[in-house]
Amino acid sequence: MKPYILGVIALFSSGGSLLAAEQSPACLAKRAEIESGIAAAQAHGNAWELRGLRRALRANTRYCTTASLEAERNRDIARATDRVARRQADLEKAERRGNARKIAKEQAQLEEARRKLTEAQRPLAQ
Repeated sequence: MKPYILGVIALFSSGGSLLAAEQSPACLAKRAEIESGIAAAQAHGNAWELRGLRRALRANTRYCTTASLEAERNRDIARATDRVARRQADLEKAERRGNARKIAKEQAQLEEARRKLTEAQRPLAQ
């Protein structure tokens, strides 16, 4: 019975280091991104953003896996693709109506949506 208890104690006492050792390079890259966001939020005195980023950092440390990051990336790509399609339809509608100011506005929004799609399609850090 004692060896079992000692094993459990050893496992729990090294739990934090086990989590850090198991994180993938993608999770570590995401962690570094969150930490840089925390530094920026602190520099600008943005308490709300800081709170959210600290929560994200705790979640990254506890739950991050390459599979979860890939699923999040796929959701972001799907959302961005839908947004590009919507913006394209809005631009076509504005072009049919012939309002130059509306066309320019829709083109700018379409370009922004395409930029975000390109950003979402970046591969995970390996």
